[in-house]
Amino acid sequence: LPIDSEDAKLFFQLIDVRYEKKSTVFTTNINFNLWNEVFEDPKIANAILDRILHHANVVKITGKSYRLKNHLPREIEKT
Repeated sequence: LPIDSEDAKLFFQLIDVRYEKKSTVFTTNINFNLWNEVFEDPKIANAILDRILHHANVVKITGKSYRLKNHLPREIEKT
């Protein structure tokens, strides 16, 4: 969901306070190059990503949803 500029500023402040002091784990299904669309202000989005990715270990997971595996009909799983 889009994050308005005030919430983006608050999120930046949280990330900035934790930067290089605390570990933080993020999960997202949005590619980093699309974060400018999530945050209304591209400058804040870039500043957040700069701090998040500076010392990050990014783990990209691909494949079918583990949580949905027992809920999807068999025909859908084969596609």
